[in-house]
Amino acid sequence: MADLDLSTRCAALVRDVPDYPSAGVVFKDITPLLADGPLFAEVVRHIAAYAQGRVDLVAGMEARGFILGAPVAVALGAGFIAVRKAGKLPGPTLAAEYDLEYGSATVELHPSTIRPGDRVLIVDDVLATGGTAEATVKLLEAAGAEVVGLAFLLELDALAGRDRLGGVRLDTLLHVA
Repeated sequence: MADLDLSTRCAALVRDVPDYPSAGVVFKDITPLLADGPLFAEVVRHIAAYAQGRVDLVAGMEARGFILGAPVAVALGAGFIAVRKAGKLPGPTLAAEYDLEYGSATVELHPSTIRPGDRVLIVDDVLATGGTAEATVKLLEAAGAEVVGLAFLLELDALAGRDRLGGVRLDTLLHVA
């Protein structure tokens, strides 16, 4: 269960940006929350505490998942892997295409950064339709990893993204209707 006080303080610093990146989309801007050092540190501790058992790697999804995932990896003593948009990683990659609320996209990762059986926690800022998270789970599993959970700063409940993620363990600090 999310820390209600922490959730309330986070909610106060997430601002809505209407019609971004396209008409009809309400973008959740977390930059004011990230600018609050003590609160950002609490969020990192909360996500790290969610991890159960050994975590070998934290996977952060481009781009704000990098901002949250890297300090979580450090807190856990784990490595960090970047799940990037198509064409951003050099060398051999694994790729997965997915749909999101305002279009489609492709994510990639370096399979050479994952050893068979690595336990991976996936971290991102927002769970919306679940497309990016679902694609990331599939990529990690194709690379031989065991996904031990997904952790998000906030979840857009109306988009029902968690429904796409099956039985994967999931934590969200802040729910938005």
